[in-house]
Amino acid sequence: MAVGLGMVLALIGYLAVRYVHSTLVEQCTAHGTEGTTVTLDLDQAANAATIAAVATARGLPQRAVTVALATAMQESKLRDIDYGDRDSLGLFQQRPSQGWGTPAQVLDPVHASAKFYDALVKVPDYLSLPVTVAAQKVQHSGYPEAYAQHEQDATALAAALAGHEGAALSCQVRSVGTPGSARTGGTAVTAEVRREFGTDLVTDPPPAATTEITYQATDTTTGWALALWLVCHATKLHIASVDFEDREWNSSSSDKSWTSRTASSAPTGEVIARLAPAKA
Repeated sequence: MAVGLGMVLALIGYLAVRYVHSTLVEQCTAHGTEGTTVTLDLDQAANAATIAAVATARGLPQRAVTVALATAMQESKLRDIDYGDRDSLGLFQQRPSQGWGTPAQVLDPVHASAKFYDALVKVPDYLSLPVTVAAQKVQHSGYPEAYAQHEQDATALAAALAGHEGAALSCQVRSVGTPGSARTGGTAVTAEVRREFGTDLVTDPPPAATTEITYQATDTTTGWALALWLVCHATKLHIASVDFEDREWNSSSSDKSWTSRTASSAPTGEVIARLAPAKA
């Protein structure tokens, strides 16, 4: 009788977990220090994380990320759209005919972000300009004041994604899926980290079929920037969990955000990503 009751309770618990995950709203939320809350869907969050990562790779300050995010919020709502005014495309609505790159290039968030920063750093004193002025000097928009409405959200999001606020952003996901092959395992994740953050975080690529990758960040800020980037890209890259310092994000309990864990004996700065196992 007791065994039967135990099985029933276990089944109820299992069904409850399945129900929670099936009704979970997939989204990412960043919390600013001044009470600002920014909520994005998974695609928007992945694009925002890429914009921040490209800045990190270039050693650019948080203010540059704020300007870039405010611009992309206005131009595309942080979506990599394949349409726009005349030949405008992508996150920043860059025009191939105006020298921003080929259509394929401006639809690549990494290329688009890099080209935006190339132009931004040429703006004299851009760090001291109002966000909407700095953005306009790059974009030459017909609506030059439009970027200002996104400054508060962009500031909070930039602080989080640049790694300055620790576990200030988390994502809720229903599932990170299973990679179709070993090629979408460790090698593919590390290749994407290299492409967005540069090579400083990675020495030798891990085996393709690995389910755990360790990255060595140069400092805590960079470590959190990478950890949050991994969470924002979890569904695309099949990342089951992320550990950094004494915090863990787990896709199977993502509604709990980052949870505390016993600090490991791993060297300071190690970001650990555990992947869903690839199909045989």
